Amino acid sequence: MSGSDTRVVPQDRHDVMAALAPFQVPSLRRSAWQFGSTFVGYVALNAAMYVLARHSAWMALMIVLPTAGFLVRLFIIQHDCGHGAFFGSRRLNDGLGRFCSLFTFTPYAFWRRQHANHHASFNNLDRRDSGVDLYSTCATLAEYRALPPARRMLYRALRHPIVTQVLLPPVVFVLLYRLSFDAPKTWRRERRSVMMTNAALGMTSAGLTIVFGLRTVVLVQLSIIVVASIIGVWLFSVQHRFEGAIWERQEGWSHLRASLRGSSYLQLPGILQWFTGNIGFHHVHHLCALIPNYRLQECHEARPEFRRVTTLTLRQAICAPFYALWDEGLGRMVRFPAAPRHP
Repeated sequence: MSGSDTRVVPQDRHDVMAALAPFQVPSLRRSAWQFGSTFVGYVALNAAMYVLARHSAWMALMIVLPTAGFLVRLFIIQHDCGHGAFFGSRRLNDGLGRFCSLFTFTPYAFWRRQHANHHASFNNLDRRDSGVDLYSTCATLAEYRALPPARRMLYRALRHPIVTQVLLPPVVFVLLYRLSFDAPKTWRRERRSVMMTNAALGMTSAGLTIVFGLRTVVLVQLSIIVVASIIGVWLFSVQHRFEGAIWERQEGWSHLRASLRGSSYLQLPGILQWFTGNIGFHHVHHLCALIPNYRLQECHEARPEFRRVTTLTLRQAICAPFYALWDEGLGRMVRFPAAPRHP
């Protein structure tokens, strides 16, 4: 992992943003090819799982990982659409984003507004009440230690990687996204998005059940969304909470600094980078969310300071969820302190 002393943040934000401008123009050809190849791949493997499930559930589950990989890639496309980055047309972005949401189980308008809050306040300790989700917020070590013993134990248990990275993601995508669980009453469009997505999912599930039977539909669709949600949440969380990440108070926070010091470059093998839609170049994405995912790598390689951010290997990223607290005294992420030993 890169040392923090080598990660120099440029001072001229206008110069940096000007350098990003050429990468913000989407290519209709590349966008269409990316969506088409991803969608066809997902549908083909999804259909294969249904066919195999008629013979053996275990045979169907043998290809759940690549199927979920295509669904993660489809979510990255929905993510780009939500930022207005995939097409030059807002109508095309919103149309494709809503279509993708029928497969990702993620209501498009509702998620888009939640995600906008994340981009406005990521790695800002004074804006953690601005709708930032569990996976991109962070308690300080002092706040953790100030909790009563019972609450401290509960807080630690609920943020164990097994809970946050394995058990909770399917709950979010399968159950919580069926509800307007944290949407203010003023979010009328977003609430409609949840209801319309639920209605479409209900009709699709009913049709599949008539053809294949309830057991097969549950086996196939639930296994795909469970695996995809675990991968997707892990990707999202480790790129803001890792050993080298910085979190700052409002007076010291800046978009440029938070992007280059609070986000990581997750260096994945080529095939995993493809399935995850280049989202490992997360520092570039946060610098400018209007850059389509297929241009993040070339943007990363265009300027030296983009390559001096913290680089996480796959092994380091797997360990990253254990760094759960920000130590304001040391100025770095730390693990939960060891429980005191009783004599």
